[in-house]
Amino acid sequence: MSDNHPETLTEIVASHRAGMMTPAQTIARIYQRIREYNDPAVFISLCDERDAVLQAEKLAARKDAASLPLYGVPVAVKDNIDAVGFSTTAACPGFSYTPTRDANVVERLRAAGAIIIGKTNLDQFATGLVGVRSPYGIPRNPVREDLIPGGSSAGSATAVSAGLVPLSVGTDTAGSGRVPAMLNNIVGLKPSVGMISTAGIVPACRTLDCVSIFALTVDDAMLALSVMAGQDQADSFSRNRPLGAMFPFPANLRLGVPRKEQLIYFGDKEAEAAYGEALRRWTALGAMLVEFDIEPFYETARLLYEGPWVAERYLVIRNLLATVPDSIHPVIREITAAGAQFTAAEAFSAFYRLQDLRKITELTFTDLDAVVLPTAPTVYSTAQVLANPIELNSRLGTYTNFANLLDLCGLALPAAIRPDGVPFGITLLAPGGRDAILASIGREFHADTKLSVGARGNSQPALTPLPASGGDEIPLAVVGAHLSGMALNGELKVLNGRLIEATKTALDYKLYALDTTPPKPGMLRVEAGKGAAIQLEIWSLSASAFGKFVNAVPPPLSIGNVKLADGRRVKGFIVEPEALGGAHDITAYGSWRAFMAAETSHDDSLVRA
Repeated sequence: MSDNHPETLTEIVASHRAGMMTPAQTIARIYQRIREYNDPAVFISLCDERDAVLQAEKLAARKDAASLPLYGVPVAVKDNIDAVGFSTTAACPGFSYTPTRDANVVERLRAAGAIIIGKTNLDQFATGLVGVRSPYGIPRNPVREDLIPGGSSAGSATAVSAGLVPLSVGTDTAGSGRVPAMLNNIVGLKPSVGMISTAGIVPACRTLDCVSIFALTVDDAMLALSVMAGQDQADSFSRNRPLGAMFPFPANLRLGVPRKEQLIYFGDKEAEAAYGEALRRWTALGAMLVEFDIEPFYETARLLYEGPWVAERYLVIRNLLATVPDSIHPVIREITAAGAQFTAAEAFSAFYRLQDLRKITELTFTDLDAVVLPTAPTVYSTAQVLANPIELNSRLGTYTNFANLLDLCGLALPAAIRPDGVPFGITLLAPGGRDAILASIGREFHADTKLSVGARGNSQPALTPLPASGGDEIPLAVVGAHLSGMALNGELKVLNGRLIEATKTALDYKLYALDTTPPKPGMLRVEAGKGAAIQLEIWSLSASAFGKFVNAVPPPLSIGNVKLADGRRVKGFIVEPEALGGAHDITAYGSWRAFMAAETSHDDSLVRA
């Protein structure tokens, strides 16, 4: 099935920019592939080819076309996401409506040069990990036809694996951006909760939903994420979660793995062997594997469907359940109707337990960069799932259902094609905000497997080397008066410093107001997990400017290694314990800026008095 056409998002954009192919030619090729693939269950609705070609020609005529990050890239969108020109069905004809505006994520994709060619099939109302719960049919698994395609983002995943599009958008509440990625031998990226707006998306569990990304490579997925991420005032669950830059494979990488006796495969010896081989690959790449207790994660996973979060799914379709219940897939009806039974007392009890579990699981990550798990414990055929729809679906969520409840980001990666022809994958998970570190290590693992991408047999493109810190520039973490808009920020600007991002430290620091004149902050590294996340800024300085700046840092401050929330380590301001005599612990403020604002407010109130 392999051919010489560009397949990945990055390759397609490069070919358009170089004039080797036009966006219109790419669109025409994509539609020819859709006809040849001949699976009407992939798309619920498809843009007319002439209209798509016209969009491509109009895009290419723009003067800024070549600068667009997704210049002429055909994209498929899961049909619970609004896109003007298409109905939104959530795989339920009785629920269908015609949106008058794009979902925020679709708006961002179009602005970046993407062409939305169709809406993809899904487990109805995004409830399921199997991909067989739709009145629009069951998408064919292009890797092995007897297997389920995986859900709920079945159409989006199979479209990428089959080479119909290089990029597709799904959603992920319980694993719908990860399980289908494994079953289709592609990359599935589930970003930090709130990083991508869910405005204009039919919710499954609104407090947990994430937009997910399917692509052939990690680099493609991260390019798409950079376009799609961003806070959105129209989405009250949107959060300001800056996306850090990827970096070369780090030294001293520490990955968590469950205790062997806690791993679950439901008797699948091939999956167990494939996971063992994946761990050996990580070790060969230089990672240190550290065992952790996964039971609190399992307990969290059980809350998703056994607890009151099912009531969120019920809220979405309660009117339909009351008026036209037969329009809902019988399995979905059985699952969601149960959501009406939970009491407020049961909900609060579950919220309290979840908060306990969050605190427990946070400790797991205090000395780990990420954990690595099987994406799913086993796989099933379509026939098996149709015969036992709820139990087998539940099994597939063993390693995914807890992620959004615990505010983790995730990256699902192909790991092997088993001897029986079944794809196997792993998932990297880390606390929200560490998306870039997962991508940085995940891209190296995927490349090392030397697996073909998707189901067409195409080789992975060579990895583009990543700069350690942007040429000769050195990142510097500042926490005090050098912050933007504060008294000493000019010292950085005189040295042509550039603000890279605002972020936080790991939960390993305390902040003090030192007994100095003028007052200075001192940030102290404490025992892992015993401190707090301190807000800071990362500035970039040339090597020579960095040397000048560090040479001028007055005691009792110094420059050392600072661990960030996403696992990166950069140079930054720290203080030695000996300098804390007479200092005040101001960690509770979370930042020097907040402390100074409170002090100013206090002084003003004294003046007024």
